[in-house]
Amino acid sequence: MITEKDMPTGVWKIALAGAAAIWGGSFVVIKGALDVVPPCWLMFVRFFFSALIVGALFWKRVRPHLDASTLRCGAVLGILSGTAFVVQNIGLTDTTPGRNAFLTATYCVMVPFVNWAVARRRPGATSIVAAALGILGVGLLSLGDDFSVGLSWGDMLTLVSAVLYALHIVAVARFSASGHEVMTMTVTQLAMSAVVSLAAALVLEGVIDFGVFADPGIWGALFYLVILSSAVCMVVQNLGQAHVPPAPASLLLSLESVFAVIASVLFYGEVVTPRLACGFASIFAAVVVSEAGVPALMWVRARLGGDAIREAGVEEA
Repeated sequence: MITEKDMPTGVWKIALAGAAAIWGGSFVVIKGALDVVPPCWLMFVRFFFSALIVGALFWKRVRPHLDASTLRCGAVLGILSGTAFVVQNIGLTDTTPGRNAFLTATYCVMVPFVNWAVARRRPGATSIVAAALGILGVGLLSLGDDFSVGLSWGDMLTLVSAVLYALHIVAVARFSASGHEVMTMTVTQLAMSAVVSLAAALVLEGVIDFGVFADPGIWGALFYLVILSSAVCMVVQNLGQAHVPPAPASLLLSLESVFAVIASVLFYGEVVTPRLACGFASIFAAVVVSEAGVPALMWVRARLGGDAIREAGVEEA
Protein backbone atom coordinates (compact mmCIF):
# COMPACT_ATOMS: atom_id res chain seq x y z
CA MET A 1 0.00 0.00 0.00
CA ILE A 2 1.42 3.39 -1.03
CA THR A 3 1.59 5.79 1.89
CA GLU A 4 1.90 9.57 1.91
CA LYS A 5 5.67 9.32 2.46
CA ASP A 6 6.12 6.93 -0.48
CA MET A 7 4.67 9.34 -3.06
CA PRO A 8 7.31 10.95 -5.34
CA THR A 9 7.98 14.68 -5.03
CA GLY A 10 6.72 15.14 -8.58
CA VAL A 11 3.26 13.95 -7.56
CA TRP A 12 3.11 16.58 -4.81
CA LYS A 13 4.25 19.26 -7.27
CA ILE A 14 1.43 18.29 -9.64
CA ALA A 15 -0.99 18.39 -6.68
CA LEU A 16 0.15 21.92 -5.74
CA ALA A 17 -0.25 23.06 -9.36
CA GLY A 18 -3.74 21.52 -9.32
CA ALA A 19 -4.60 23.48 -6.16
CA ALA A 20 -3.37 26.66 -7.87
CA ALA A 21 -5.64 25.90 -10.84
CA ILE A 22 -8.66 25.41 -8.55
CA TRP A 23 -7.92 28.65 -6.69
CA GLY A 24 -7.47 30.45 -10.00
CA GLY A 25 -10.90 29.32 -11.12
CA SER A 26 -12.42 30.43 -7.83
CA PHE A 27 -12.04 34.11 -8.79
CA VAL A 28 -14.58 33.68 -11.59
CA VAL A 29 -16.80 31.47 -9.40
CA ILE A 30 -16.81 34.07 -6.61
CA LYS A 31 -17.47 36.89 -9.09
CA GLY A 32 -20.59 35.07 -10.26
CA ALA A 33 -21.70 34.15 -6.73
CA LEU A 34 -21.43 37.79 -5.63
CA ASP A 35 -24.35 38.56 -7.94
CA VAL A 36 -26.51 36.49 -5.57
CA VAL A 37 -24.84 36.50 -2.14
CA PRO A 38 -23.13 39.52 -0.48
CA PRO A 39 -19.33 39.05 -0.18
CA CYS A 40 -19.05 38.81 3.62
CA TRP A 41 -21.90 36.31 3.92
CA LEU A 42 -20.39 34.28 1.08
CA MET A 43 -17.08 34.08 2.96
CA PHE A 44 -18.87 33.12 6.19
CA VAL A 45 -20.62 30.18 4.52
CA ARG A 46 -17.38 29.15 2.82
CA PHE A 47 -15.26 29.13 6.00
CA PHE A 48 -17.94 27.80 8.35
CA PHE A 49 -18.59 24.65 6.37
CA SER A 50 -14.95 24.10 5.38
CA ALA A 51 -13.97 24.33 9.07
CA LEU A 52 -16.55 21.65 9.90
CA ILE A 53 -15.37 19.39 7.07
CA VAL A 54 -11.62 19.70 7.70
CA GLY A 55 -12.14 19.48 11.46
CA ALA A 56 -14.16 16.28 11.11
CA LEU A 57 -11.67 14.69 8.70
CA PHE A 58 -8.65 15.44 10.88
CA TRP A 59 -10.28 15.32 14.32
CA LYS A 60 -8.03 12.53 15.62
CA ARG A 61 -4.97 14.54 14.66
CA VAL A 62 -6.35 17.85 15.93
CA ARG A 63 -7.81 16.77 19.29
CA PRO A 64 -4.51 16.13 21.15
CA HIS A 65 -3.23 19.60 20.23
CA LEU A 66 -6.13 21.79 21.37
CA ASP A 67 -3.99 23.70 23.87
CA ALA A 68 -4.32 27.42 24.55
CA SER A 69 -1.13 28.38 22.72
CA THR A 70 -2.01 26.56 19.49
CA LEU A 71 -5.57 27.88 19.56
CA ARG A 72 -4.27 31.41 20.10
CA CYS A 73 -1.92 31.12 17.13
CA GLY A 74 -4.68 29.68 14.95
CA ALA A 75 -6.99 32.52 15.99
CA VAL A 76 -4.40 35.13 14.96
CA LEU A 77 -4.02 33.40 11.59
CA GLY A 78 -7.81 33.32 11.21
CA ILE A 79 -8.14 37.03 11.93
CA LEU A 80 -5.49 37.84 9.32
CA SER A 81 -6.73 35.45 6.61
CA GLY A 82 -10.42 36.06 7.31
CA THR A 83 -9.99 39.82 7.05
CA ALA A 84 -7.88 39.39 3.92
CA PHE A 85 -10.52 37.27 2.20
CA VAL A 86 -13.33 39.64 3.18
CA VAL A 87 -11.45 42.71 1.93
CA GLN A 88 -10.35 40.92 -1.26
CA ASN A 89 -13.87 39.79 -2.12
CA ILE A 90 -15.42 43.18 -1.41
CA GLY A 91 -12.79 44.53 -3.79
CA LEU A 92 -13.75 41.93 -6.39
CA THR A 93 -17.16 43.58 -6.72
CA ASP A 94 -15.42 46.57 -8.34
CA THR A 95 -12.73 44.94 -10.48
CA THR A 96 -12.26 41.98 -12.81
CA PRO A 97 -11.23 38.49 -11.67
CA GLY A 98 -7.93 38.75 -13.56
CA ARG A 99 -6.91 42.09 -12.05
CA ASN A 100 -8.02 40.91 -8.62
CA ALA A 101 -5.90 37.77 -8.91
CA PHE A 102 -2.71 39.47 -10.10
CA LEU A 103 -2.96 42.34 -7.61
CA THR A 104 -3.44 39.75 -4.87
CA ALA A 105 -0.32 37.91 -6.10
CA THR A 106 1.80 40.90 -5.09
CA TYR A 107 1.77 39.45 -1.56
CA CYS A 108 4.70 37.25 -2.66
CA VAL A 109 6.74 40.39 -3.25
CA MET A 110 5.64 41.96 0.05
CA VAL A 111 6.56 39.00 2.27
CA PRO A 112 10.33 39.74 2.53
CA PHE A 113 9.63 43.33 3.54
CA VAL A 114 6.98 42.34 6.07
CA ASN A 115 9.44 39.81 7.48
CA TRP A 116 12.02 42.62 7.66
CA ALA A 117 9.64 44.66 9.82
CA VAL A 118 8.78 41.68 12.04
CA ALA A 119 12.04 39.72 12.25
CA ARG A 120 14.52 42.54 11.46
CA ARG A 121 15.95 40.53 8.57
CA ARG A 122 16.83 42.86 5.71
CA PRO A 123 15.61 41.72 2.26
CA GLY A 124 18.28 40.95 -0.32
CA ALA A 125 18.86 42.03 -3.90
CA THR A 126 16.31 39.62 -5.39
CA SER A 127 13.58 41.07 -3.18
CA ILE A 128 14.43 44.59 -4.34
CA VAL A 129 14.26 43.52 -7.99
CA ALA A 130 10.97 41.71 -7.37
CA ALA A 131 9.52 44.77 -5.64
CA ALA A 132 10.50 46.98 -8.60
CA LEU A 133 8.87 44.57 -11.06
CA GLY A 134 5.75 44.40 -8.87
CA ILE A 135 5.45 48.19 -8.71
CA LEU A 136 5.89 48.37 -12.50
CA GLY A 137 3.14 45.78 -12.97
CA VAL A 138 0.70 47.58 -10.65
CA GLY A 139 1.53 50.82 -12.46
CA LEU A 140 0.70 49.27 -15.84
CA LEU A 141 -2.59 47.92 -14.48
CA SER A 142 -3.48 51.35 -13.08
CA LEU A 143 -2.98 53.21 -16.38
CA GLY A 144 -6.11 54.09 -18.27
CA ASP A 145 -6.44 53.93 -22.05
CA ASP A 146 -5.52 57.64 -22.11
CA PHE A 147 -2.52 56.84 -19.86
CA SER A 148 -4.12 58.59 -16.89
CA VAL A 149 -3.22 56.94 -13.59
CA GLY A 150 -5.92 55.53 -11.36
CA LEU A 151 -6.84 52.35 -9.52
CA SER A 152 -10.48 51.61 -8.74
CA TRP A 153 -11.45 51.29 -5.10
CA GLY A 154 -11.79 47.57 -5.76
CA ASP A 155 -8.16 47.46 -6.92
CA MET A 156 -7.06 49.39 -3.82
CA LEU A 157 -8.91 46.99 -1.52
CA THR A 158 -7.27 44.08 -3.33
CA LEU A 159 -3.83 45.56 -2.59
CA VAL A 160 -4.82 45.94 1.07
CA SER A 161 -5.78 42.27 1.11
CA ALA A 162 -2.36 41.42 -0.39
CA VAL A 163 -0.69 43.10 2.61
CA LEU A 164 -2.85 41.02 4.96
CA TYR A 165 -1.95 37.82 3.08
CA ALA A 166 1.74 38.72 3.43
CA LEU A 167 1.29 39.20 7.18
CA HIS A 168 -0.51 35.85 7.33
CA ILE A 169 2.33 34.02 5.55
CA VAL A 170 4.95 35.49 7.90
CA ALA A 171 2.80 34.56 10.89
CA VAL A 172 2.37 30.97 9.64
CA ALA A 173 6.14 30.60 9.31
CA ARG A 174 6.81 31.95 12.80
CA PHE A 175 4.09 29.90 14.50
CA SER A 176 5.05 26.68 12.68
CA ALA A 177 8.71 27.18 13.57
CA SER A 178 7.73 27.46 17.22
CA GLY A 179 6.42 23.88 17.16
CA HIS A 180 2.65 24.39 16.91
CA GLU A 181 0.73 21.62 15.12
CA VAL A 182 -0.12 22.85 11.62
CA MET A 183 -3.45 21.08 11.05
CA THR A 184 -4.80 22.22 14.41
CA MET A 185 -3.88 25.80 13.57
CA THR A 186 -5.50 25.32 10.15
CA VAL A 187 -8.86 24.20 11.56
CA THR A 188 -8.76 27.00 14.15
CA GLN A 189 -7.88 29.46 11.40
CA LEU A 190 -10.86 28.39 9.28
CA ALA A 191 -13.21 28.67 12.27
CA MET A 192 -11.90 32.13 13.21
CA SER A 193 -12.13 33.23 9.58
CA ALA A 194 -15.81 32.27 9.71
CA VAL A 195 -16.25 34.39 12.86
CA VAL A 196 -14.52 37.38 11.23
CA SER A 197 -16.66 37.01 8.10
CA LEU A 198 -19.86 36.78 10.16
CA ALA A 199 -18.97 39.89 12.15
CA ALA A 200 -18.19 41.81 8.96
CA ALA A 201 -21.41 40.57 7.37
CA LEU A 202 -23.58 41.73 10.26
CA VAL A 203 -21.88 45.14 10.44
CA LEU A 204 -21.54 45.87 6.72
CA GLU A 205 -24.40 43.94 5.11
CA GLY A 206 -27.00 43.31 7.80
CA VAL A 207 -29.04 40.14 8.21
CA ILE A 208 -29.12 38.18 4.99
CA ASP A 209 -32.25 36.93 3.29
CA PHE A 210 -31.54 33.21 3.42
CA GLY A 211 -33.90 32.79 0.50
CA VAL A 212 -30.94 33.61 -1.77
CA PHE A 213 -29.61 30.14 -1.06
CA ALA A 214 -32.71 28.66 -2.71
CA ASP A 215 -31.23 29.70 -6.05
CA PRO A 216 -30.04 26.42 -7.63
CA GLY A 217 -27.17 28.23 -9.34
CA ILE A 218 -25.53 29.19 -6.05
CA TRP A 219 -25.11 25.59 -4.88
CA GLY A 220 -22.60 24.80 -7.57
CA ALA A 221 -20.55 27.84 -6.56
CA LEU A 222 -20.77 26.89 -2.87
CA PHE A 223 -19.64 23.33 -3.61
CA TYR A 224 -16.66 24.70 -5.53
CA LEU A 225 -15.71 27.19 -2.81
CA VAL A 226 -16.34 25.01 0.27
CA ILE A 227 -15.27 21.56 -0.93
CA LEU A 228 -12.71 22.24 -3.66
CA SER A 229 -11.28 25.70 -3.02
CA SER A 230 -11.20 25.48 0.79
CA ALA A 231 -11.30 21.93 2.19
CA VAL A 232 -9.45 20.05 -0.58
CA CYS A 233 -6.95 22.76 -1.49
CA MET A 234 -6.13 23.52 2.14
CA VAL A 235 -5.24 19.87 2.78
CA VAL A 236 -3.30 19.59 -0.50
CA GLN A 237 -1.36 22.77 0.30
CA ASN A 238 -0.41 21.66 3.81
CA LEU A 239 0.59 18.14 2.76
CA GLY A 240 2.30 19.31 -0.43
CA GLN A 241 4.43 21.87 1.37
CA ALA A 242 5.60 19.13 3.72
CA HIS A 243 7.14 17.29 0.74
CA VAL A 244 8.15 20.11 -1.63
CA PRO A 245 10.77 22.76 -0.71
CA PRO A 246 9.31 26.22 0.06
CA ALA A 247 10.60 28.08 -3.02
CA PRO A 248 9.22 25.73 -5.73
CA ALA A 249 6.05 25.18 -3.68
CA SER A 250 5.36 28.92 -3.47
CA LEU A 251 6.11 29.33 -7.16
CA LEU A 252 3.67 26.56 -8.09
CA LEU A 253 0.96 28.07 -5.88
CA SER A 254 1.56 31.53 -7.39
CA LEU A 255 0.35 30.09 -10.73
CA GLU A 256 -3.10 30.77 -9.25
CA SER A 257 -2.97 34.26 -10.79
CA VAL A 258 -2.20 32.87 -14.25
CA PHE A 259 -5.06 30.37 -14.06
CA ALA A 260 -7.34 33.16 -12.84
CA VAL A 261 -6.68 35.29 -15.91
CA ILE A 262 -7.20 32.31 -18.22
CA ALA A 263 -10.52 31.54 -16.50
CA SER A 264 -11.51 35.21 -16.55
CA VAL A 265 -10.89 35.44 -20.30
CA LEU A 266 -12.66 32.15 -21.08
CA PHE A 267 -15.66 32.37 -18.74
CA TYR A 268 -16.01 36.02 -17.67
CA GLY A 269 -15.20 37.66 -21.00
CA GLU A 270 -12.35 39.80 -19.67
CA VAL A 271 -10.42 41.52 -22.46
CA VAL A 272 -6.65 41.54 -21.93
CA THR A 273 -5.11 44.51 -23.76
CA PRO A 274 -1.36 44.63 -24.49
CA ARG A 275 -0.92 47.06 -21.57
CA LEU A 276 -2.74 44.75 -19.15
CA ALA A 277 -0.81 41.76 -20.48
CA CYS A 278 2.47 43.59 -19.78
CA GLY A 279 1.23 44.43 -16.29
CA PHE A 280 0.25 40.82 -15.59
CA ALA A 281 3.59 39.61 -16.98
CA SER A 282 5.53 42.08 -14.84
CA ILE A 283 3.73 41.01 -11.64
CA PHE A 284 4.22 37.33 -12.49
CA ALA A 285 7.91 37.98 -13.17
CA ALA A 286 8.10 39.67 -9.77
CA VAL A 287 6.60 36.57 -8.15
CA VAL A 288 9.06 34.29 -9.97
CA VAL A 289 12.05 36.45 -8.98
CA SER A 290 10.79 36.70 -5.40
CA GLU A 291 10.30 32.94 -5.00
CA ALA A 292 13.09 31.54 -7.22
CA GLY A 293 15.76 34.22 -6.86
CA VAL A 294 17.44 32.90 -3.70
CA PRO A 295 17.75 29.29 -4.95
CA ALA A 296 19.20 30.69 -8.18
CA LEU A 297 21.79 32.66 -6.24
CA MET A 298 22.65 29.60 -4.18
CA TRP A 299 23.10 27.62 -7.41
CA VAL A 300 25.49 30.30 -8.72
CA ARG A 301 27.36 30.37 -5.42
CA ALA A 302 27.82 26.59 -5.49
CA ARG A 303 29.57 26.93 -8.85
CA LEU A 304 31.37 30.25 -8.58
CA GLY A 305 31.98 30.41 -4.86
CA GLY A 306 30.69 32.78 -2.19
CA ASP A 307 33.37 35.38 -2.99
CA ALA A 308 31.94 35.90 -6.47
CA ILE A 309 28.54 36.57 -4.97
CA ARG A 310 29.88 39.04 -2.45
CA GLU A 311 31.99 40.84 -5.07
CA ALA A 312 28.87 41.30 -7.15
CA GLY A 313 27.24 43.03 -4.16
CA VAL A 314 24.35 40.57 -3.96
CA GLU A 315 22.93 39.46 -0.62
CA GLU A 316 21.45 36.04 -0.10
CA ALA A 317 18.99 36.86 2.66
